[in-house]
Amino acid sequence: MSNRLAKEQSQYLLQHAHNPVDWYPWGDEAFELAKAQDKPVIVSIGYSACHWCHVMERESFENEETAAYMNAHFVCIKVDREEHPDVDHMYMDAVQAISGNGGWPLNVFVTPDRIPFYGGTYYPPRPAYNKPSWLQLMQRMNEVWVHQQDEVTLQAQQMIQHLQQAAKTVTAKTGLVWNHEVSDKIAHSLLQQADKEKGGFGNAPKFPGTMAISYLLEHYHFTGHRPSLDQALLSLDKMADGGIYDQLGGGFARYSTDREWLAPHFEKMLYDNALLVLSYCDAYTLTKDERYRTIVDETIAFAERELKDKSGLYYCALDADSEGVEGKFYTFTWEEWNEALGSAEPAVAAYFGVTEHGNWEETNILHLGREIAPIAAHYELSVTDLEWRIEIAKVKLLAYRNGRIRPLTDDKCLLSWNALMSIALTKAAATFSNAAYKAAAVQHMEVMLTRFDTPTGYAHTWNKGIARISAKLDDLAYLAQAMLQLASLTGVQQLVVKAAAITEVVISDFGHDNGYFYFTSIHQTDIPLRKIDLYDGATPSANAVMAHNLWITGMLTERSEWIERSGVMLRNIAETASRYSYSFGYWAQLIQRNIKGMKTVVLAGKDSDKVSPDLKIQFFPHVFSLFSTGNEVEIALLENKFSEGKLHIFVCSEESCYSPVSSSEQAIKLINDL
Repeated sequence: MSNRLAKEQSQYLLQHAHNPVDWYPWGDEAFELAKAQDKPVIVSIGYSACHWCHVMERESFENEETAAYMNAHFVCIKVDREEHPDVDHMYMDAVQAISGNGGWPLNVFVTPDRIPFYGGTYYPPRPAYNKPSWLQLMQRMNEVWVHQQDEVTLQAQQMIQHLQQAAKTVTAKTGLVWNHEVSDKIAHSLLQQADKEKGGFGNAPKFPGTMAISYLLEHYHFTGHRPSLDQALLSLDKMADGGIYDQLGGGFARYSTDREWLAPHFEKMLYDNALLVLSYCDAYTLTKDERYRTIVDETIAFAERELKDKSGLYYCALDADSEGVEGKFYTFTWEEWNEALGSAEPAVAAYFGVTEHGNWEETNILHLGREIAPIAAHYELSVTDLEWRIEIAKVKLLAYRNGRIRPLTDDKCLLSWNALMSIALTKAAATFSNAAYKAAAVQHMEVMLTRFDTPTGYAHTWNKGIARISAKLDDLAYLAQAMLQLASLTGVQQLVVKAAAITEVVISDFGHDNGYFYFTSIHQTDIPLRKIDLYDGATPSANAVMAHNLWITGMLTERSEWIERSGVMLRNIAETASRYSYSFGYWAQLIQRNIKGMKTVVLAGKDSDKVSPDLKIQFFPHVFSLFSTGNEVEIALLENKFSEGKLHIFVCSEESCYSPVSSSEQAIKLINDL
């Protein structure tokens, strides 16, 4: 027998549709029932690729006795955190305040007015890990609700006050003087946190840290500081060698559970892969190492093959588990290895780190632990011969793997994550002058603008033909950035116009008088408070991306107030970003670019479309370029810059434009000299 979640679109909610728990989706109905029955509410938050969410479902939510207690004493709501990131943010802040940590599944006890009064993450079916069982915790919360309502009311009041205070953005001191010492200080901070041997930052678990890597790549470019480049490339190389990277099918898993990048948490998220494409593109631009091109190609191919909906949008994720076992789809026992290849292929096994006894839980995660030349020499093969054997083996292993039961695909499509993928496609097209990626980026943008647009504005999620839930700040910030980057690649000025229109909406509906932006629109009324997020999470800070957008659109449309607002945001966050560099990586990139001096480049007239790629293959993170082959002007910065039959290239800063030049070589020299 199914519950109300059977009518939902989210794969995560549908996974719980046959639980004996009488789940409600997030919405007014559940809270109105709680008020009418004077019951507390359980809000349980997770996502489809969450391993421990599945564990708690099996142990507790599928248990008839546990479900009966939940149904009798609580109104129970299931939330997909990716559908409702604002709900997740609010309750995660509450749980972190209560317990000092957070994570998923996130289980929160809430008043009928949606105010949290207690919560935690995973709870076992029996007391363990210094935690009560889930049933014991519910019994205690019910007892408190029935017999200590005053205490609950006080706790809820204190919690909402705490959340309101936290929602008031408190940034570090303003007035930090920007100079090269600041960018060096940020780089030094990141390098102090870096693992100099295995790459990445910190110890296990290890996340990709793409914003920090990008900062170090840019720092090297601007300063020539070799340790910054070495650490960034070490991180990218170790990830590409590790089990976090799918050596057969391409694409990256969410994070590594160990320091060596061997054993990932096997879920694959769209946003990680999009962001890593950007980092590997930058690494290629700086080094021209063909391996980085290969990683980009394989990662995009993975997304096209396994995450793309027939509509043209990209799905959210692939689950970590298949057949109830984490990583089963991706790993090989020694017997499976031999069956797939027809023999042990010892040289290939050595290359991928495969052994008879396994390298992880009695099975093997494919990774590149050794250089190919010594392996070839040991087995008396030429490097070319071993490379050929490896490629043949990869085809066989992938075909064998494709015969397995696949992990679940979370088939909802989020505007924010699709916009990140749009930026990745555009970046790859520009970096490699790749016409196929350019066409894919153009088509994908057209699909996004069709699917996510609704009569009331852009939607946050699309699934099976239905766009729903109002767009959040990250949706609009990333979409505007995607439009600007695609405009730079294609010369389509209308994309700049659309990005400026989105900026107008963000300012009017999301703006705060301190210069930053709320995560939710002023028109959204289903959460008790609005929050301002400033730090990077798994994806870049939406406020930082808006600061970037404000500068670009302000320059292109000659809106000085937007440029100034961007500057205010950066000045107010500068000291915080310099102190907590890893958590404010995107802000740090913008600060570093401003220290260097942000520039716009306009290419106008004859052959500007042919010359523009010459600039695109350069490493100019502080430069936004736009070209126009005609005298049609839709944005202010292009006015009076077109001359019939001639090419003029204008390099401009906030203060002025320099004398135009007539070739890409001259423009590149001018940018490098400034």
